[in-house]
Amino acid sequence: MTNMNWQSYVRGVLALMILSLAVACTTQHEPAQPSLTPSAVAPPPMMPAAPQTRAHTSKAVRASYQGDAYAGHRTASGERYDPKALTAASSTLPIGSSVMVTNPATGRSVKVRINDRGPNVRGRSLDLSKHAAEEIGITKQGVARVNVKRVESNPQPPQGSSSSVAPKS
Repeated sequence: MTNMNWQSYVRGVLALMILSLAVACTTQHEPAQPSLTPSAVAPPPMMPAAPQTRAHTSKAVRASYQGDAYAGHRTASGERYDPKALTAASSTLPIGSSVMVTNPATGRSVKVRINDRGPNVRGRSLDLSKHAAEEIGITKQGVARVNVKRVESNPQPPQGSSSSVAPKS
């Protein structure tokens, strides 16, 4: 094949490909839509309501606590950190959920509400408020293995938060 014939052949193939592409783009086949009258629409199937709370198994995690230095700082929930409150920070549990935290070394437990994200330290899963840490006896060691069991699966916004909508008067 000579150089001139080869160039003509390539141009012809390219022209055929462009023409095929243009035809394919302009002819779209839409599937036929069945005509639905309002009386022919079936109501959505009824699904059983999910339970508000479920039994959760206990999970062993490493926990630390936040001291007084963070008092007044904003948490992920929007409220201010209060070292005297029974709250905690978790990177996995939903904000607003409640968990029972038990120190197996002392046998003491405390119920806390998740209101923040953290801790941001590798190997730790829970950051308790100072009061919660005192309740279960981990303030001396600072970090301890604890058992965590979710007791409320249905997260609720904190009382007095800006996420609640007040009725207009």
